[in-house]
Amino acid sequence: MEVLRITTSGSVDDGKSTLIGRLLYDTHSIPQDKMEALHAASKRKGLDFTDLSLLTDGLVAEREQGITIDVAHIYFSTPTRKYIIADTPGHIEYTRNMVTGASNAQVSLILIDARKGIVEQTYRHFFIACLLRIPYLVVCVNKMDLVEYSEARFNQIVEDFQQLIAKAPFKAPSIKYIPISSIYGENLATRSEKISWYSEESLLEYLEQITFDHADSSHPARFKVQSVIRPKTDAYHDFRGFAGKVVSGHFNVGDEIISLPSQQKSRIKTIEQFETQLTTAEARQSVVITLEDEIDTSRGSMLSKPENAPSLLKEIDAQVCWMDQTKLVPGKAYLLQHGVNRVKAKVQQIRHVIDVTSNTILEDKKEMGLNDIGKITLKTAHPIFADSYDANPANGAFILIDEMSNSTVAVGFVA
Repeated sequence: MEVLRITTSGSVDDGKSTLIGRLLYDTHSIPQDKMEALHAASKRKGLDFTDLSLLTDGLVAEREQGITIDVAHIYFSTPTRKYIIADTPGHIEYTRNMVTGASNAQVSLILIDARKGIVEQTYRHFFIACLLRIPYLVVCVNKMDLVEYSEARFNQIVEDFQQLIAKAPFKAPSIKYIPISSIYGENLATRSEKISWYSEESLLEYLEQITFDHADSSHPARFKVQSVIRPKTDAYHDFRGFAGKVVSGHFNVGDEIISLPSQQKSRIKTIEQFETQLTTAEARQSVVITLEDEIDTSRGSMLSKPENAPSLLKEIDAQVCWMDQTKLVPGKAYLLQHGVNRVKAKVQQIRHVIDVTSNTILEDKKEMGLNDIGKITLKTAHPIFADSYDANPANGAFILIDEMSNSTVAVGFVA
């Protein structure tokens, strides 16, 4: 069954966790014992209703403060498909969590409080959705019950969001606007009678009909070698296979390949998965590939087709989202992790920082702080074989790691 990956985003207290809890409730995805625990927890909080947000707010600090701090992944299914929802924090301090939670999403749900309209975090989350090239975006205008289900208020927020799209520095994804009330389940699983002026699909109805291609399969063929298989048993004395994952494109038995960084060529002899012989390896498949020739290939190497091999990059221009309290300054060295490869990289230049609330490029900035997004130039000690994120997202992203703390300080996208 097909899996749809969704991320939620929005400002603090816009109702992200409640929306997810209500979806689970309306699709009968909550076990009876879990419902009883929710009833009891809600009573302990002095509430006269069942607080469905407690389904996703699992940390003690989240329950005490009534906010989401960490990313929670929620699983449910309908007869049509399976769903994985990443419930991400709304507070600006946790924007980095939103980036990681949205990294594999196909749909982004941006919640807007109908009373407050578009706020700073709306700009930021829309910008990140565009930066990550998430193909579908649903703007959920929540808490419509608190504005008496006003059509005029909904239309005003849609108009404001359209102006935001017009200023976006990246191509905007497909956008759907839905008025909802998470706490009462209006327009979530089924259409709402209280919002009769809205005649289109409910949120779940819209999600059920989304179709998408696994774009990785249409991108250039890339196979990242995780390890070399040398059993040295009597049955497989001369066996030499390369275990790894096809991150994009596809490979067929008999295809000519080039191995990077050695740049030696050969042809695919076999493609194996456990004891099964395959003729083709598709994107996202983990397989073992054997070659007709003994060429220099090891962990960290990449196999691709010679006609569209990636460039060996030692100087990289990249968009980055800074995720550390310590500021990024030119001249600082980090570890750059691209796939299984980890190389030293020095920040050569901060080209600009983007003010996401106004989509203004600030070219005179000399440093980047927590949650800043901008463009930098890196120089690596050894080449990496990456594509631009636009051309091939599966091979165009990386992270930066602080050598001293071993903390991930940035996520980057090759320009």
